[in-house]
Amino acid sequence: MGVGQRQGVAALMTAGAVLLSSAGITLSASAAAAQTSASPAVTVVTAVKATGASPFVAPGKTLKLGAKGATVKVLQTRLAELGYAPGRIDGRYGGATLAAVWAFQKVNGVTPTSTVARRTWDALEAPVAPKVLVPNGKPTRVEVNLAKQVMVLYVGGVVKLVSHTSSGSGISYCETATWEGKAQRFCGDARTPTGDYKTTWRRDGWHKSYLGQLYNPIFFNGGIAFHGALSVPLAPASHGCVRLPMHVAEVLPGLLGTGVPVHVRGRFVR
Repeated sequence: MGVGQRQGVAALMTAGAVLLSSAGITLSASAAAAQTSASPAVTVVTAVKATGASPFVAPGKTLKLGAKGATVKVLQTRLAELGYAPGRIDGRYGGATLAAVWAFQKVNGVTPTSTVARRTWDALEAPVAPKVLVPNGKPTRVEVNLAKQVMVLYVGGVVKLVSHTSSGSGISYCETATWEGKAQRFCGDARTPTGDYKTTWRRDGWHKSYLGQLYNPIFFNGGIAFHGALSVPLAPASHGCVRLPMHVAEVLPGLLGTGVPVHVRGRFVR
């Protein structure tokens, strides 16, 4: 393993201190201390030696959507440790955990599926870090990988959150919607442009736009925003915004401030 790979894995392991709950995402005391240390690689080695933490050993049991029990809880806990957002750690394999599984699989080169089998368990034992799209970016930033349909939030140079997304479909559209009290025709190219932006204004709860409802939108490129949606499929499907699972959109405003760099890169190939 090269130096870059070791540092990438170390950064992801540092992010493993991220604990997610139904109320939001918080850092454990050890993780908070780790973020103030000199470098991710040194931090992780020190933390492992100090705590005597053992490597994760996957239970190996195949899980399917709707499964319940202790093995599901192991899965959820591991995903949360790695910075993914499985929702409530309750031993129930539902939609929130599925979105986290998809994000993890895509980052680790596993074809996304609702079934957690040997390849996914193996990757959970030896995960790779999300690909850094902007190596010289600000320590606190968001990177959107359109090719993999994932969003990565870095805080202080450390992975804070990795989420499944669905961006612009790339299909031209013309739709009639009632806007400002009258029926209007809107046409455009359903595309999420690549480039470098910054977070700007936001709204709490459901926000009505001329093309639909956005939950907790955080805008970063004109009318393009990160926002929660009831449908976040594997393929790009939005008018141009970056759709997020509802439970991620619930906590993101508390993690992502105004004026934070947003870098959008790549192209999704169907």
